[in-house]
Amino acid sequence: MTTEISDITSDQIAAGQRAYELDREHVFHSWQAQGPFTPMTILKTEGSYVWDGEGNKLIDLSSQLVNTNIGHQHPKVIAAIQEQAGRIATIAPQHVNVARSEAARLIAQHTPGQLDKIFFTNGGADAVEHAVRMARLHTGRHKVLSAYRSYHGGTHLAVNITGDPRRFASDHGADGIVHFFPAYPYRSYFGSATEAEETERALKHLEDTIILEGPSNIAALILESIPGTAGIYLPPAGYMAGVRELTRKYGIVHIADEVMAGFGRSGEWFAVNHWDIVPDLLTFAKGVNSGYVPLGGVAISPEIFETFRERAYPGGLTYSGHPLACAAAVATITAMEDEGMVENAKRLGEEIIGPRLAQFAAEHPSVGEVRGTGVFWAIELVKNRETREPLAAYGGSSPEMNQVVAAAKAAGLLPFANFNRLHVVPAMNIADAVLIEALDRLEQALDVADTFVQ
Repeated sequence: MTTEISDITSDQIAAGQRAYELDREHVFHSWQAQGPFTPMTILKTEGSYVWDGEGNKLIDLSSQLVNTNIGHQHPKVIAAIQEQAGRIATIAPQHVNVARSEAARLIAQHTPGQLDKIFFTNGGADAVEHAVRMARLHTGRHKVLSAYRSYHGGTHLAVNITGDPRRFASDHGADGIVHFFPAYPYRSYFGSATEAEETERALKHLEDTIILEGPSNIAALILESIPGTAGIYLPPAGYMAGVRELTRKYGIVHIADEVMAGFGRSGEWFAVNHWDIVPDLLTFAKGVNSGYVPLGGVAISPEIFETFRERAYPGGLTYSGHPLACAAAVATITAMEDEGMVENAKRLGEEIIGPRLAQFAAEHPSVGEVRGTGVFWAIELVKNRETREPLAAYGGSSPEMNQVVAAAKAAGLLPFANFNRLHVVPAMNIADAVLIEALDRLEQALDVADTFVQ
């Protein structure tokens, strides 16, 4: 065990033990069978570290749910929340307030094109719900196209739009969602041997789907600019431009889901910037204020805004543009600008993460592929590089994968794992030395993964 014991006191540990007991007695957890679940207790967070219930200091290589983009307890954001609480702690969304107006200005300053109108939500899932509602009302159509191997949120419509197995229990085929195969070169659904083939075949498949579903029935196409939980698989060259052209050709609203990839995670303010794409609607959450207070939203194009200039938009939320959340967003975006965090994320990917993961791929037979950009990377773990048999089946885990994750934790990491992948998603402002140490520790987990290679 290479974890460090901090100055966490015995009183803090005792309080954590009491919290665990109360959690198990009263808290109903998301995405879990409630009985066997043994959640980790967190006693303290700071920067790129968290302390568990025993007082062990772990490097947070997960950014929690890939949302603490500027790390834990950034002093400027904490101060902004405290100051806002002393001025206006909460107010109904119909009222103008300084925090919301300034947050909207800063967000619009960084969104691509003329996505200058901002509708605030409580998080990413309801941002997706409202973006789809806007698209349906704008077009007068109902169907929504979404990729398999995607995640768009846990509320009813958002989880049906989702293309991973978490939708299965709620998907009754009654919500107007049509899924299509994404461009995913490593596990191509089209038998592609090159990126160029993957782009051509995936776009043909998408256009065929549009034609067969009826373009006049399709309100929107929603696509994660870089899929997050589904695998951080970057689209091949030409694919994003081709998708955008198809949406224009058939009058379909293009919704870019930037909930995870946005606000610097990919080394750009928004991931669509990598391909010079301007969607019609853009959803965001997570990194907008590093998750310190729940906040999400939709950035809206002029054309869709005009639909609701004289026509009431039938939707809203009690906590839309909550002042504490917006004050946190203002402080977060300002800190990102002042401290050059987006540029730093790009540098970390190019100079530290990318080269080290390439080394992992060369030296560890369990590594099938590494891919990513900025501070947004995935390691595909396989039992056999030739057949690409995953270390855990799609949609689940495995005893082997559980051992790999346990090894990462034993090495002093808080990792992010999904199916057969480990994701490398640290904060944008993680210190170089801490990141290098984290990758050293992660390699200990890959040593365990190697033992399962056939």
